[in-house]
Amino acid sequence: MQMPFQLTILGSSSAMPTSSRYPTAQVLNVLGRFFLIDCGEGTQHQIRKNKVGFGRLDHVFISHLHGDHFFGLIGFISTQVLLGRTKDLHIYAHSELQRYTQFQLDFLGMDELGFRLVFHPLNFKKPQLILDDEKLSITSFPLNHRIPCCGFLFREKAKEPNIKKGQLKKYQIPIREIKNIKTGADFTTEQGEIIPNKNLVTPAPTPRSFAFCSDTAYHEQILPVIEGVDLLYHEATFAESEKEMAKTTFHSTGKEAALIAQKARVGQLLVGHFSARYKQVDSILEEAKSIFANTHAIAEGEVYPITRN
Repeated sequence: MQMPFQLTILGSSSAMPTSSRYPTAQVLNVLGRFFLIDCGEGTQHQIRKNKVGFGRLDHVFISHLHGDHFFGLIGFISTQVLLGRTKDLHIYAHSELQRYTQFQLDFLGMDELGFRLVFHPLNFKKPQLILDDEKLSITSFPLNHRIPCCGFLFREKAKEPNIKKGQLKKYQIPIREIKNIKTGADFTTEQGEIIPNKNLVTPAPTPRSFAFCSDTAYHEQILPVIEGVDLLYHEATFAESEKEMAKTTFHSTGKEAALIAQKARVGQLLVGHFSARYKQVDSILEEAKSIFANTHAIAEGEVYPITRN
C-alpha cells in the first residue's frame, strides 16, 4: 500500500478574498510529511478547519511577494510561538522576505521565538533544487509574473522493488544476494538454473509528482520542468473574455492553463487563483476542459490524491 501523496486546498482566490474563497494556500502531504505552499491571509484558520497540525508543517514555500501569497505568514509564525514550537521552521522565498519578516518580529517584540527561522532564498532565473533527501526532491523554477515568482515541483523518489518472501525460501536465496536482486539482477541456483528477476520481486510503485504554478502569464518555458507530472496546479485568474486583462497583469486564463497542461502531457490539471469578479467559475473551468478534459476547479477544503499519470 502506497503512503499518502495528496494535496489539500486552503485558498482558491486571487488578490482579494471573497465570502467563500481565501487567498492562495495549499498543503501537500508527501508520505506523511506536510509542506505549506503559499500563505495568504486566513491560512491559519484554514489549517485549523482542515485539521492540519501546525507542528507538522516544517517547510513553507512562498512563490512571490504579493500580499495574497504571504500576508498570513507572520500570523502563522506567531501561532507557532504560542504553541511552543522548538523545531526549525524552513522558509523558501525571495531573499527580501527575511528582512520583512524580521521587521515585523522586531515591531511585535518577538525577540525569542523558541525555534530557528531558516530562510532559503529562491533563484528566479533558472530551476534550482531546493530540497533533496532519500524520499523526495523539490525544485523551484521561474514563472512569468510582474515581480519575481517561482513555481515548485515535488517529486517522490523511486523505491526499490520488494522481494517475494516465498521465492527466498523456494530458491534458498542467500541474504547477501538480496541487494543485487533488488537492483535488477537475476539469481542463479546451485544447480545452475537462472531465475529471472521479474519472478523474484514485486515492482515498487511508480514515483508520483506534483507541480505548483502560482501567478504567471502563459509561459511555455516551464514545459521541460513540469513534463509528465501527475498533478499540475496552474493559476487561471480569468476567463477568455478577460484575456487582455490577463496579459496586462501577467496572469493566465483557464484556456491558457489547459494549453500548458496539454503540452506538458500532465495527468490532471487543477485551476485556481480565481478573480473575485467571478462568483461562479464555470466559464473558466469549461474553457479549460475544452482543451484539457481532466481539469478541475479547486475549492477550499478539497483534497486531491496524487496518483501516477
